[in-house]
Amino acid sequence: MKILLPDVAFDLGFRRFLDDDGRHALADDAVVPYAMDEPVPDEHTDADALVTWANPPALVADAARRLTRLRWVQTLSAGPDVALAAGFADDVVISSGRSLHDDTVAEHTLMLILASVRRLPEALAAQREHRWAGEMAAAQAAPDTDAHWTLSGARVVLWGFGSIAERLAPLLAGLGAQVTGVAGSAGTRAGFDVVGPDGLGDLLPTTDVLVSLLPAVPSTRHALDAGVLAKLPAHARFVNAGRGATVDEAALVDALRAGRLAGAALDVMETEPLPPDSPLWDCPNLVLTPHVAGGRPRGAARFLASQVTAWVRDGALGLRNVVRAGSGGSSTTTGS
Repeated sequence: MKILLPDVAFDLGFRRFLDDDGRHALADDAVVPYAMDEPVPDEHTDADALVTWANPPALVADAARRLTRLRWVQTLSAGPDVALAAGFADDVVISSGRSLHDDTVAEHTLMLILASVRRLPEALAAQREHRWAGEMAAAQAAPDTDAHWTLSGARVVLWGFGSIAERLAPLLAGLGAQVTGVAGSAGTRAGFDVVGPDGLGDLLPTTDVLVSLLPAVPSTRHALDAGVLAKLPAHARFVNAGRGATVDEAALVDALRAGRLAGAALDVMETEPLPPDSPLWDCPNLVLTPHVAGGRPRGAARFLASQVTAWVRDGALGLRNVVRAGSGGSSTTTGS
């Protein structure tokens, strides 16, 4: 069994977390580092497994074409959209890095929410002008707007209630927010009420902060569109730490410029890096960060070791976070 591991993650030392089955399956040279920003070398196109992280989509697609013996792709990203779109053969199993970025994405999302709610862009603009922005204090104290400056009592909707939302929701609740989730099915998760997709429309008119943690799949493309924005109250704010493809950016810019939406904060955009001529750069009341919420996957070494051992023992049936089972779940138990 040969596993290709991104060079930036090669020092994770996951071998020390392998159990006996995993160690037995991997020869000394079975784990091979490769450069994420270069095509996989020809001598390693016989790999059985490929681990990806921040690989450019074109190079993942190149690997899909050239690694003809591949049976399993493990992405360390929470969202597996690049791997799913790369064109891997139908029998290749794909699993995601769900849970590896929960802490940092939850923290970053909370920061974006607070930056928007507490008007950080306005304060920074005044700072650059060397101007004491006294109008901010007056606006916060106004009877008709004071409730819009705090998360205490705010109605926050987490759109896409997975593991990141489960980490974020208690943080918001700790600041006094009323949190409701939206997911593929209704119920209660981590102690929070979650509605199904059909319930989103009923929540929007009373939503103060709408947070998207949606993955990029065909059904979520431009999920935030003019219709959804029109249902939000004018004082509402939108935050996206999921995937940029889920937002109709033209509709978002139009809503912000027209004052139909009070503010927004984005860590992800449909085109990354964001082009210099994008209207998002100069859009009012918008906070932008350059897709940095996730950062380095936390606990990746232990997670990879667990996944490799599970693959050796049970094939695809033993893996966590499988997003495409393929048709080839078998695995070898001998080093090669």
